[in-house]
Amino acid sequence: MSTLRVIIAEDNYLVREGVRRLLDDGEDVEVVADAASAPELILRVREHRPDAVLTDIRMPPDQGMDGIEAAVHLRQELRSIGVVVLSQHADAAYARALFRHGTTGLAYLLKERVGDRDELVRALSTVASGGSVVDPRIVDALLSAQQHRVSSPLQSLTPREHDVLREMAAGRTNPAIARELLVSESAVSKHISSIFAKLQLVEDPSVDRRVRAVLAYVTGATPDQPSTP
Repeated sequence: MSTLRVIIAEDNYLVREGVRRLLDDGEDVEVVADAASAPELILRVREHRPDAVLTDIRMPPDQGMDGIEAAVHLRQELRSIGVVVLSQHADAAYARALFRHGTTGLAYLLKERVGDRDELVRALSTVASGGSVVDPRIVDALLSAQQHRVSSPLQSLTPREHDVLREMAAGRTNPAIARELLVSESAVSKHISSIFAKLQLVEDPSVDRRVRAVLAYVTGATPDQPSTP
């Protein structure tokens, strides 16, 4: 496997260096640059053209959603670069803002995942290849918000189908979902078929495409098409 070239964006020096050391602890990732603000991140990306970016959701100069705005800008300008956004909060509004133009090459993880190097590298690799990853707690928040909409098809899902949908959105394959939920792979396949039927989504053999379709649905967009900002 080729080395993944990554840029880190975090205004807190200690956190930035901690993440750098974590990612550098292996031959599968090379941190090629770092940035302390959203404008600096954009400049570093244009200079180094990394495979993926790992950025905090709150960045200078405004300390608002600068990390999200930078992520959206980078995905529009340089479609080959994946972006993982980190947040301290499972906020559905932030996720909808990040995915408002589509889900391809984007991930939204909680900062508590930073300590799990394998999880972090998996997310970076996924977005670099055009996939999408969302922290299960973010998916819960998105599903909860969507369920409150009048006549939402999500209301027709069973509790187990919600569990499977959450694992799908997190980027897991059918065997991985089966292991996580302690059910058979055939049961997972049946649940997925039911989910796609209820949500009126066409099933596709590509896992990434299925994940993007589900994420696009729960964030209010239509599959494979950008939503209106």
